[in-house]
Amino acid sequence: MSSNKVLQPNFKLSFLLPKYWLTWFAVFILYSISWLPYKWQLGLGRMVGRLLMKIGSSRQSVADTNLKLCFPNMSEDERKRMLKANFENTGIALFETGMGWWWPNWRVKRKVKVKGLEHIAKAKEAGNGVLLLAMHYLSVEINCRAMGTQHPTVVFYRPHNNELMEYFQFRGRGRSNKYMLGKRDVKGLIRSLREKETCIYLPDQDYGRSKSEFVPFFNVKDAATTTGTLIFARQKNVETMMVIPTRNEDGSGYTIEVTPALENFPTDDDVADVTRVNQELEKAIMRAPDQYMWLHRRFKTRPTPEDPSLYKKS
Repeated sequence: MSSNKVLQPNFKLSFLLPKYWLTWFAVFILYSISWLPYKWQLGLGRMVGRLLMKIGSSRQSVADTNLKLCFPNMSEDERKRMLKANFENTGIALFETGMGWWWPNWRVKRKVKVKGLEHIAKAKEAGNGVLLLAMHYLSVEINCRAMGTQHPTVVFYRPHNNELMEYFQFRGRGRSNKYMLGKRDVKGLIRSLREKETCIYLPDQDYGRSKSEFVPFFNVKDAATTTGTLIFARQKNVETMMVIPTRNEDGSGYTIEVTPALENFPTDDDVADVTRVNQELEKAIMRAPDQYMWLHRRFKTRPTPEDPSLYKKS
């Protein structure tokens, strides 16, 4: 196994101190609920999501602003319906975390269908590494685990600030995958690609002004978009594909689709390339827009520091 992997956090006696008792309680509840029938968890998740919508006014405002910015022609009634569905899916995502961390492999495989793995196989046969571009769908935890049961990957991730939660998160996310790299370990991900691994990278959030271009994302003409994608995609012998996870509307489980490699990508034009990435993300998000993480302040970075925030209250 590659030497790139993050060292697995070990259990500490300090985790038994009172400051972690609330975390232990939350983990116990989440673990217990993960063993309930799947559709019960969906129902509970929707209830929790509706509660979050009532008490989380700031996040509701962010999500509503994002929908207004991205879909200015959407009617108010339609936007309210999507906002409610988005919060319900946020509640479900809480329990999908438990599914992703603790479900046995047989249960994961029974609920998830992965399509398009032949595209990865073709790239590997040609001697190439694979960069899978993903997006922050709310079901990311269960789908990351599910992808690993079919094709173990290298995962780029953000360590949790709570050490005990990081202990559980690392083990949960890494159960079916090869190894995990901290979000700042750019060299580690490059080495993994050179070793012909399949690596997952999420380029859809606002990572700040540094190493970004301001290009269109939905109806926002100047969204800060990371050029980090291009650092990885431009490595020698790397093919870039999209991986698109969605929760099936009939409640039967999940579908993950790997698309064919992007043709003529990347080029030597940063603006054109990240614009194309955003266009691919848009198409993926529109498969199930209410399942996307609209609660993130996607447009918080403006082209110049003097530009007013799009999230200020009127």
